[in-house]
Amino acid sequence: MTDRYPLDPPAHVSPADIAAAWRREGPELPVDSILVITPLWRIAKLLADDRRRLLARHDVDPATLDLLSTLRRAGPPHRLATRELAARCLVTAGAVSQRVNRAEERGLVTRELPGGRPRTVVVGLTEAGHALVDETVSAILHREDDLLAGLGRDQRDTLAELLALLLADLTDRVGTPPGTPTEPGVPGGAGSAGGPVATGPPQDQQAGQ
Repeated sequence: MTDRYPLDPPAHVSPADIAAAWRREGPELPVDSILVITPLWRIAKLLADDRRRLLARHDVDPATLDLLSTLRRAGPPHRLATRELAARCLVTAGAVSQRVNRAEERGLVTRELPGGRPRTVVVGLTEAGHALVDETVSAILHREDDLLAGLGRDQRDTLAELLALLLADLTDRVGTPPGTPTEPGVPGGAGSAGGPVATGPPQDQQAGQ
């Protein structure tokens, strides 16, 4: 085992083998979770690494993509106040400010101070930002569709339903209310055109679609 287990377990060691070993060494241990959690860890790492490579090819980081995709999904005119951006990206106001600064330097967003609305900053997509987010999200979604090619439609629907149930239950059990501002980590971050890119947070990866 490596120091990063279960993120980097030996590829040849199956979750069933790991569970069997612990069942033998610690008969009192509840090892059934290994058969579910270990594959989820491995899948998360595979997806995070794949997403990282894809974003690098498109010259965009997860946090910036999360910002751009949030503006894009808002609909015309693709403008939001920074407070609304923070709420939708599930990050702090300070984190949004940093994201906006980086994106503005690259000409991907504009920043305006509307008259009559003191202390309100409105961020909007530029043509360059619009083009980048559309190109990147399209690449992500086509890639994700390819990654799921081994599953049929019914299998995908069943898996999506089970994952939704697990996510809702884990959210309650872990004790972090949905919508609690957090700093981006590494899917899905707000991660996958939604997370980790985000079509809809792994977290720093869901950051983005």
